[in-house]
Amino acid sequence: MGLLAAVAPAAIPSPERSIWWLGPLPVRGYALAILLGILVALWMTSHRSRARGGTGQEIYDVAVPTIVLGILGGRLYHVLSSPRPYFGEDGNVLDAVKIWEGGLGIWGAVALGALGAWWATRRRGLVFLDLADAMMPGLLVAQALGRWGNWFNNELYGGPSDAPWAVQIHRMGAGGEAVRDADGQAVVLGTFQPTFLYESLWCLVVAVVILVLDRRLRFARGQVLALYLMGYTLGRFFFEIMRTDPAELVLGQRVNVWVAIAVFLLGLALYVWRGRVGDLPPRGPRPEVEEPTPA
Repeated sequence: MGLLAAVAPAAIPSPERSIWWLGPLPVRGYALAILLGILVALWMTSHRSRARGGTGQEIYDVAVPTIVLGILGGRLYHVLSSPRPYFGEDGNVLDAVKIWEGGLGIWGAVALGALGAWWATRRRGLVFLDLADAMMPGLLVAQALGRWGNWFNNELYGGPSDAPWAVQIHRMGAGGEAVRDADGQAVVLGTFQPTFLYESLWCLVVAVVILVLDRRLRFARGQVLALYLMGYTLGRFFFEIMRTDPAELVLGQRVNVWVAIAVFLLGLALYVWRGRVGDLPPRGPRPEVEEPTPA
């Protein structure tokens, strides 16, 4: 135990800045995490689409409306579920549009992103549930990567902790850098439960479980989507309870606790319903069509 204490860090360090500059261009850690998540999700979804009978190209055809509406929906949900920084007594309503400073709510992103995907699939004659089922593992990995944007911002943590995996949090200034004391050292608020890390790891676990089950079982259309809704919210319920950042309360609990319960039940109902419908998707790559040879 003494050797472990001597070798292991006292806490997970956090960056002292969340913004870097390339000339006049700001490069934000939060945005990089989101962008990396989007790219990985597109690659994974394209691969799964081909394995499920698609071409893989259709994923990129519907990506733009899905991503744009997803980001807008995520920001809208965040602003509406945490209105005080924007509409409160000391709030600034103009900050509501500053997506680059962080603050995206996953359920708004999923809802409006799904609307964009539904619209795009209808225009191209595709089956929305096939796309959604192919997308879910990649979405979970994107969420896992995106949570590290909270690490760059020194946010999304729980109560104080002295565990070796606790995260060190700095007092961050408006310019994306840690506030400095008289000696020029970054001001440390303390070490806390890294709920962003717990959620990131949980998303990866749920993604692996879904991938394994989808290889071994034959799910009806929409059931993989339902597994995502149930699996993610099962963890989010507990992580949300652990968080200590300001949030709107309903019946003594954070709004997102109740949303997690509601979405879990929605996922359960969707899983049962789609199982009863028994609408099975195609499996395997699309068969090659031989070109006729010229006479």
